Amino acid sequence: MPRKSTDGTKVMAKAEEADWYATPQGRLQTQREFARALKDGTLIRSTGSKIAKTAPNVLERLMEEAKQSATRSISIRVPIADLEQAQRIAQRTGVGYQTVLKQAIKDGLRRTG
Repeated sequence: MPRKSTDGTKVMAKAEEADWYATPQGRLQTQREFARALKDGTLIRSTGSKIAKTAPNVLERLMEEAKQSATRSISIRVPIADLEQAQRIAQRTGVGYQTVLKQAIKDGLRRTG
């Protein structure tokens, strides 16, 4: 089923459409469509696919697994002493200080959760 334009303009060229889906609005629209298809049980791998529909519980599990490796950029204030300690550990272990901080956060969340 062809996508209807939400603003009444003519259908976008494929490149323009791809650029739109890369914007925050496009990603949000894709997320809403995915959630709706998941809820309705109409989610399949691609248009015209002859592959059977995937069970919603399997898709939810796959989404949770994908979230484990997905990242989001945040801004956080860290005491200078903690940052310097992370940098020393990073230099000693040969990894970046941000990696050290992410691992410390992950370990702390595991302990408290």
